[in-house]
Amino acid sequence: MDELLTVGEISRRSGVAISAIHFYESRQLIRCTRDGANRRRFARRELRVLSIIKVAQRLGLTLDEIRAALKDIPADRTPSKADWQKVSRVLDKVLQDRIDLATRLRDQLNLCIGCGCLSLDDCPLRNPNDEFARKGPGAHLL
Repeated sequence: MDELLTVGEISRRSGVAISAIHFYESRQLIRCTRDGANRRRFARRELRVLSIIKVAQRLGLTLDEIRAALKDIPADRTPSKADWQKVSRVLDKVLQDRIDLATRLRDQLNLCIGCGCLSLDDCPLRNPNDEFARKGPGAHLL
């Protein structure tokens, strides 16, 4: 079995605060075991998972999106290259969707300058295809 790391060790090696490590564990983004004294112990693989979490967060991904990408990483063995490629494919799709949205925004932003429409029904940027109407009354962007 690989050497298990304490929460302090994984924090020092990853640069992630202990409180964040506890939070990620509570959100089931990383996994730990408990020793005989009920202290958290982390496999070295969690260092890689923490790296992916931090990079994905810097790219603007939500924790739910990150969790979905990481859900198939095996808990009982060190992830293989193929395992990481699966994660990469999921993250690639999420990032491509974000890039496509940013590109549409860039391409349509010139249409808004000086238009003054302020129409929630017709605005292709604020409410494309009148999506908010399908969600019912109330604030949807707060």
